[in-house]
Formats: sequence, C-alpha cells, structure tokens
Amino acid sequence: MISPGLRPRRTSLLATAGALIVGCLLGTAPVASAEQTAGRAASPSSAATVVPLQTTGPAEKRFNIVVMGDGYTAAELPDFRADADRHLNVLWSIEPFASYRSYINVWAVEVPSAESGVDCDPGLDSPRRNTALGMAFWAGCNPSAVARALTVDPAAANALAALIPGATPANRQIVALANSTTYGGTGGTYATASSDNAISSLITPHEFGHTLGNLQDEYDYYGRGVPGGAFQGPEPASAHHTVLTEEQMERQRAKWWRWLGERSESGGVIGRYEGGLYSTRGVWRPSKHSIMKTLGYAFDQVGREVMVRKISEKVNLVQGHTPNTAPIGDDRVVWVDTLHPDGPELSVVWRLDGTPLATANARSLDLRALDLPSGNHRLTATVTDPTPFVRDPAVRGSTALTRTVAWTVATDVTTVPSRVPAAFTTHTDTRTPVAADAVVHADTTRPDDGTPVVRWFLDGEPVANPGNDRDLDLGSLPAGRGTRLLTARIAGTDAALSWTVDATPATTRYTLSTPLRVVQRPGAPVEYVYDGPFTMGLDATDDRAGHLVTQFRVDGDGWQTYYGWPTDASAPYRFTPGGTVIEGLVYGKLGVSRAVPWDDATPDYGKHTIEYRTIDAAGNVSPARKFIATLVPPRPATG
Repeated sequence: MISPGLRPRRTSLLATAGALIVGCLLGTAPVASAEQTAGRAASPSSAATVVPLQTTGPAEKRFNIVVMGDGYTAAELPDFRADADRHLNVLWSIEPFASYRSYINVWAVEVPSAESGVDCDPGLDSPRRNTALGMAFWAGCNPSAVARALTVDPAAANALAALIPGATPANRQIVALANSTTYGGTGGTYATASSDNAISSLITPHEFGHTLGNLQDEYDYYGRGVPGGAFQGPEPASAHHTVLTEEQMERQRAKWWRWLGERSESGGVIGRYEGGLYSTRGVWRPSKHSIMKTLGYAFDQVGREVMVRKISEKVNLVQGHTPNTAPIGDDRVVWVDTLHPDGPELSVVWRLDGTPLATANARSLDLRALDLPSGNHRLTATVTDPTPFVRDPAVRGSTALTRTVAWTVATDVTTVPSRVPAAFTTHTDTRTPVAADAVVHADTTRPDDGTPVVRWFLDGEPVANPGNDRDLDLGSLPAGRGTRLLTARIAGTDAALSWTVDATPATTRYTLSTPLRVVQRPGAPVEYVYDGPFTMGLDATDDRAGHLVTQFRVDGDGWQTYYGWPTDASAPYRFTPGGTVIEGLVYGKLGVSRAVPWDDATPDYGKHTIEYRTIDAAGNVSPARKFIATLVPPRPATG
C-alpha cells in the first residue's frame, strides 16, 4: 500500500499467503569454526576483484553495501553477479531503500572458491567444502544449532571488505551470499543469505532490518511448528513491540502512537496484533504482517521510520560547504552541497542573525545582495529531510535528518576569489537508465564569486525547475512513454550530462490453473470460479536488462513479492481455502492470511480481488492490474 501523495519508488523463518516468516536471529551471527577455516588460505583478498555495482558518491561519504559470494568457482562467478543483481533489485523495491538508494554505494567483491557450494549443506553429514569465506549452515556445522543458520568467517569477510578504500566498519554493511538452493540466512554484524532458494532474495532485506535497523523478529515462535508461549518480560526495548494497550500508547505518547489507525504499508491498519519476540501471547506488534514477521511484505511505517534513521545515520546530509573555520567576507557566495533522496528534496533554510532568508530552498547564498551593516554576523544553513516517513520530532531533529552549518560573516574581511571553473561534480549515475518518476541530481563546482546555473532539458526541450536547480523530479513533469533523453547543462559553458529515461514499465502476465468457469462482464475484471485449490503464475518482461520484481496482493492487503512456491521457484503460487503447511509454516491461504498452523484456518470462500504489478530495474512501477478469483464452498454431503 503506497501512502497517499507518494509515488511508489524503486523507488529470518518461512511464512504464509505469499509471504514468508524469516528464521534468523538478531545478534552477532555465529562465526565459522576452526575446523571450517582449516585448509583455507589465510586471506582470499589476493584473488578478489572489486566491482562497483552502484556509485552515488565517494565511499567515505556514503553508506556502502558490500556484497560477496562464497562457494562460487571461477566458472560460476557470472552466477554470483546474477544472484547479486536479483537480491539488490528486490532490496530497491522496498521502502525506505527505494527512496534512499542515492545514499548508498554497492560493491561486489568477486572471489573464486576452489569448490562449489558451502559446508553442511543441507545436513551435518554433507561435505565440507574448500571455499573463500567458509560459509556454513547449522551456524558453522554445529549439531546444537538450527539448520537454516548460515554463517560466514568474519576475518575473511572483513579482509575482502577492506579492499574498498573509504568503506569502513562504521559506514558499510557486508552481505554474504552462499551458493546454495537451501533456505537460510542470519542477521547481526553480518547479513547472510543463500543465493538460489525460491525465497532467498527476500531474506536479504529482512536481515537488513536486523543488522542495520536493530529491529527484532515479529514471529510468534522460536522453533517452527511450535507456539512460542506467553511473553514474560517488561515493556520491550524494541521500537515495534509492546505490552501497552492502544489507549496506553496514546496517553503515554509511547511506541507507535503516532501511526495508530493508519493503513499499514504491509497491509491492514497500524494497531496492536498479538505475538512477537518468539512469543504467541502477551506481547503485541504494529501490523498483522510486516517484513520482520512475514517475508515478501514491506516494512510497516514503524519499522520504516527506524530504517530511515539508520540509513541516514550512515551519511551526512551536508556533503560539503564553504569553509567555516575562520570569518568569511560579505563579498562572496556561500554554499552547501546536500544529498539527494528520491522523494521530497532536502530543505535548506538560511538564517542571518537568526532571521530566515527567502532563498527558495537554494543551495547557495550571495552575501553581496544582502547589504550587511558593518560588523560580524552569524549565518547558518539548516538542512532537513522532510520525508513523510518520519513523524517522531526526536528523529526529525536528530543529526540523521537535520544538520546545521554556521559561519561568521565579517564585513571587514575581503575574499580573494578562487578561480574555479564551472563543472559538474557528483551526479546521478549516467551509465544506467533512470525511471520515469526518478529524482535526478547534478552538483557543480562552487566558485566564490558566483553560482553556476544548472538548466535541464527533456528530449531537447527546456523544463522548468524553480528553486533548487540541482535536483529535477521527473515525476513532476508530464508523463511520457518509451525512451527519453534527459540533459543537464551548466549555463554559459559546454558542460553537460545526459541520462536515458526509461519511461516504459515492465509487462506482467498471469497464468492460472483451469477454472470451473470464466465470467466476463462489461467494465469488470475477469472472474475465475474455482471449487478448490488453484495456482497462479506471474511472469514479467521488459525491454531492458535487469531482474524484475513482481508483486501481488489479495483483497487490498499488503503487496507481496512473488517468488513462485517455497519449494520450487519455477512452480506457480498455490491458493487453498486453508493454506498449505510446509515445514511448520503456512502458505497461500486465500482471503485472510495465515502464517502458522495455529492461526485461524477458517476457509474464506467467495470473491477475492487479486492485483499484480512489476517493478523494473530502473524503478518503474507498472500500473496494477487485477482479476477476480471466486472460491465456491463444497456442496454438503447428502445422506
């Protein structure tokens, strides 16, 4: 469900009805044992190749995702690149990663393993393999652990991540993919996931919820198929768990009181739903299902707000500014450079001696136009992220979302102009197409005696862009189709940048099992009538390369990422009246979703609206289309 007024953006244990409950545990992921590390090279770095998959700015000024694969032989490295592309495109389809993608660099570290696969896959009696990162199921082949706990050798992983200058433990996140079709992953210091299970790519964003956001698991069991019992603790520290009632939350202004009653981004309404922290009773979460309970859904607003803060804490909204270590003269231009989220542009408010100036959100201020009285003056520029994803004033006012730069302006100081030629500096990557509603940015050099003006052209025609001319919101322009050319030019110079605008969304088709009958009414979606289980396959095509993320939702509930079927990615999704139990979790209940066997299994007969759409590699979201599935109850037995 996309919030009103917002455009959809590209922006750990299994579960139900198109989603999955993840089966990883929060905390530091278990590491490889000495037995695993024995026989491997001391460091795989000498054989590694670093490939920048997405560059939005200098590594030291960005949040850096470092993706590495284990158990891929040299001949299998193309498979690793495809696996990384799939995992990343799923990540970009989920907020807030979609809107804050421009804050993130992504690096692939390609290192061949001597053998294909990883240790103890799928069982403890499975072979140990000679691999670069020593990844292993069973938390490092530990008989007392759970099979799906997939670990990595931290020394090897950190050695590879250290190959990227400017990416440090403070501003990076390591994601290790194991070359395996077995379901598994962990969260903590490192995020791990298997590569080729049907739901592997859905594990990664959930693990980011743990590793980056410190979010907790919301499912109500620890061991699959076994209810978790009653929660016994005090009010949890977790931002998205509580023992309070809604009335208590509102009265105390606690937990998610600001979001109560809102339609949840993961479906339903933000409220109070029992179960979480591995307990079935006595503790409550904000949504019936979110990504921290059920894989395939989005973060709800509560988790999303946490993730916005955590992503923003990895960077600085102010990327550069006029030096402020000494007084500056009033005979110059002062500037700040900011980040560029794919959503509402950052707000810049200039104040002179505490009084706001009318600058139309510009990133520069010409002091010569102010005619300052003699003496010293205090000038500030406050940069704020106005995202509607945040409602907590404490979060909004934190350094993650608000930064202020201050200068002393002295009228008796004379500026020696710097002869800086007008040129582009950082900008949206020109090597890959941008979506039809993307926010594209282009920063320039900053001479002391003027401000380079950036002018924008779409298919050769100038487009209006009042206020801050460094950002252009393509979504504010008249819609177009096909491939378009966007150009940014610095006025009075030959400096120019160009982007291909992919204005054609992917096409999605569905395939259903044979119904009892098909009903077609003028102006209404096609209706398919079934008297028992039926299957739905979704297939998407696009005119450009890149993994496509297809989604569906039932009866207006949350959008779920389509992955096939948990046991076979190539198999269609299966809807049944009560759902299908697989390894203690429930999938595909039509109507009201069901995640675990102890959830309500009451069959939901009648008409159900199924919508579907696809997000392409550029971030275009195709228009949602729909059909009706009607499930008729069985006829009563006759005597």
